[in-house]
Amino acid sequence: MKRHRPLSSPSPPSLTTMNPTHHHPKPTTITSYYPSKKPTKNPTKSDPSLPPNNWLPLNLTNQDLSLHLTFPTGQTFRWKQTTPFQYTGLIGPHLISLHQHHSNQTLSYCFHNTPKCDQDSARSKLFEFLNMGICLNDLWDEFKASDPRFAELAGCLSGARVLRQDPVECLIQFICSSNNNIKRITQMVDYLSCLGEYVGEVEGVGFYEFPSLDRLAMVSEEELRNAGFGYRAKYIKGSVEVLQSKPGGGAEWLTSLRKGDLESAIEALTSLPGVGPKVAACIALFSLDQHHAVPVDTHVWKIATRYLVPELAGKRLTPKLCSQVADAFVQKYGKYAGWAQTLLFIAELPSQKALLQSLTNETAKPQKISDVDLLPFIFPGRLNDVELHDYAMSADDRMY
Repeated sequence: MKRHRPLSSPSPPSLTTMNPTHHHPKPTTITSYYPSKKPTKNPTKSDPSLPPNNWLPLNLTNQDLSLHLTFPTGQTFRWKQTTPFQYTGLIGPHLISLHQHHSNQTLSYCFHNTPKCDQDSARSKLFEFLNMGICLNDLWDEFKASDPRFAELAGCLSGARVLRQDPVECLIQFICSSNNNIKRITQMVDYLSCLGEYVGEVEGVGFYEFPSLDRLAMVSEEELRNAGFGYRAKYIKGSVEVLQSKPGGGAEWLTSLRKGDLESAIEALTSLPGVGPKVAACIALFSLDQHHAVPVDTHVWKIATRYLVPELAGKRLTPKLCSQVADAFVQKYGKYAGWAQTLLFIAELPSQKALLQSLTNETAKPQKISDVDLLPFIFPGRLNDVELHDYAMSADDRMY
C-alpha cells in the first residue's frame, strides 16, 4: 500500500491540534446530552443505547437508517461518533446529534444550539440531509428483484443511506479524497473545518461550521502543503478561485447543478481543478440529487467485473470502461443505481466482509439481523460501558 507523509503542523501550529480559542472566542461549552458517567447511589441496569428523554423521535427505523453504515463509510467526513450509539455533526449552523435506539429499533435526534423558534427550519434541513423523502425499504425490494445477491446483503446491511450534503462541503471533501484513505481524508477535512466558525463541543469533541469560500480563499497553497495536503493543496486553492469567479457566487452555481441532468453536472464539475470523473460522480450522488450517479474506482471496478460485467475481468480500467461500468449499474438497478452501488461498496469494506462471512455462507439461508448484532464488530470491549470506545474502521486503510 502506498505510504503517505503524515499530516504535519503548519506554521502557525496546525488547526487540528490548536485550541479553538486561538481563532474564535469560545462560547459556553454545550452541555452533554448523554447520561452522566458517574455511578448513582443506587445504580440500576439500563440500556446504554438509550439517550435521555429530551430527544425528539426521528420518523425512521433502524432498517431505514443505520448510523454506523452511513456516516463512517466514506460519503462524509465531518460527522463524529460522540458516543457508541450517537453521531454528531453540523447542517449549516445547526449542531445536531442522531442516536440509534436498539431496544425499540428507532432513532432520535436533538438540536444542541438551535433556538426553539428556528427548530422547524432546522428539522426540515435535517430531513433533507437524510434524504427522508426516499423509502429505503422500497429501494431494497427493487434491488432484490433485480439482483438476488441483495436478498443476502439487505438482510445484513440494511440502513445504509445516501446523504444529501451541502455541495461546497462535498466538493472540498472529495478533492481531499483523491488517492487517499478515510482516516487521512478526515484529518484534512478537520483541518479545513477549523477555519470555520466555532460552534461548541459535544462529549468533548469540538465542532465548527464549514468555512465559506471567502474564508477558504484566505488560506494559501503553501499553508495547505505545510499541513500535509500535498498536490491537493493546488486543487483546493484552484477550485475555490474558480467558484468565486462564478456569477452569483460559487455556492449558488454548485447548487444549481441539482436542476440539470447528470451529464451536465459531471461536465460542470470536471471543469474544476482536481475534479475527475470519479470525484465528480461522488459529488453528484452525495450532494446534487443525481441518484443514478455511480462513482467508479478500482474497488467498484472489482465489484462490477465480479457480478455485472464479468467479460471485462482482467482488463485495465480506463475512462471508457468507467462509463461502461456506470451504465451497467444503471441498466441493472435503475434510477437509484448510485444507492445500490453504495450498499455494494459498503459490503466490500473489510469490517463488513468479516461480518457477512461470520453470519452467512454461500449456501446458508439469509438471515436478518439488527444493529445490536453488529456491535461486537463495531465496538470492541464491554458494550455496557457508556464511555466512547475507540472505533477505527478497517476502511481507514482503504484507498480512494
